[in-house]
Amino acid sequence: MGFFETFVALRFLRGIPRQKGFISLSTFISMAGVALGVMALIVVIGVMTGYTQEMKKKILGISAHILLLKGGAPFTDYEQVAQKVRTVPGVSEVHPFIYTQVMVSAAGGFSGGVLRGIDPAMLSTGAPPGVELEQGHWRDLTAEGAGEAPAMAIGNEMAQKLNLKVGGYLNIISPLGRQTATGRQPSMKAFRVGAIFHTGMYEFDSGLMFLSIPRMQEFLGIGNQVTGMEMRVRDIYAADRVAQAIAARLGPPFFTRDWQKMHRSLFLALQMQKVVMFIILTLIILVAALGIASTLFMMVMRKTRDIAILKSMGANIRSIIQIFLLNGFFIGAVGTLLGTLGGLTLCELLKKYQFIKLPKDVYYLDTLPVQIQALDLLYIMAAALAITIVASLYPSWRAARLDPVEAIRYE
Repeated sequence: MGFFETFVALRFLRGIPRQKGFISLSTFISMAGVALGVMALIVVIGVMTGYTQEMKKKILGISAHILLLKGGAPFTDYEQVAQKVRTVPGVSEVHPFIYTQVMVSAAGGFSGGVLRGIDPAMLSTGAPPGVELEQGHWRDLTAEGAGEAPAMAIGNEMAQKLNLKVGGYLNIISPLGRQTATGRQPSMKAFRVGAIFHTGMYEFDSGLMFLSIPRMQEFLGIGNQVTGMEMRVRDIYAADRVAQAIAARLGPPFFTRDWQKMHRSLFLALQMQKVVMFIILTLIILVAALGIASTLFMMVMRKTRDIAILKSMGANIRSIIQIFLLNGFFIGAVGTLLGTLGGLTLCELLKKYQFIKLPKDVYYLDTLPVQIQALDLLYIMAAALAITIVASLYPSWRAARLDPVEAIRYE
């Protein structure tokens, strides 16, 4: 496209003579439609991406990257197994864990939850990954206090629901219980709140509790047995390959589960929602593209004499098509640029001020996370420009088909 086509296209974008120097109202409305569509698409995709990444961060902060379990036999030789696992390339941390569902009773009421036994070595170096301490100290969970109830850590939502503070007492009831002469009886024991933590994810803050492995083994009466080993890897996206290498190194009856398999349904659902929202909101840009096509049709009708003159002066069909394609491209490009700037600005405001709150018990998170990825932004801008150019094809073709003799016969 040369200077001639660009010059004429820009002249055609100007309104009727009495509006000389200003973009016509129909052109402005078409640009605004594209801008609103692009802005809505950027904000929604940014929110969906942010929600997915925040969920991934919260889940992987608490959960292991890889779980190693043992089928058909008690898992008691975990120290020897841990030494073998540490030799597998890519593994950064290895810790035993115990996991069981329990009932909790306190002066403030009853609640269900998950009791998780963690390695004392992890507690001695700080906190479990992804957990922020609000009250108390993690070292209290490993302290040996004669005559005192064992200390445990609970989430801030559970503490609020059961009206518990650091130093308060609660009873833990395990349905697994102990095997007696009359059958299996539930176990119940009093514990002391040694720490209150916060993860930012309602499901964990309201139902997860931490206890050191020796205290949990004593409570459940399982001796030196653990549920399995949890591992963290250097590259979370290579967890599946590391898990396969661990399973191959140890062999049966050991088997592994990586985080992508354990949370596959959740992340697939979030990804599907993102794709569906992209398709649905692209319809807004399609509606705006119809406005561009309508604007170009009106321009062809209004500029019939000008087109005829251009063709009589030697402008060929290709030049006429390029002129109107440039018109559609300019409208789409300006609308896309304005929409991109508006969408990025709104995303920054959402990220900075977090003025949209979410119900924590429904969406797991209490604020609306936003994250813009460069590739998503590129896809949105490319899709908007492609749609506007396609919408300009037919009006451009109709303009090129005008017969100059018929167009100026009655002028």
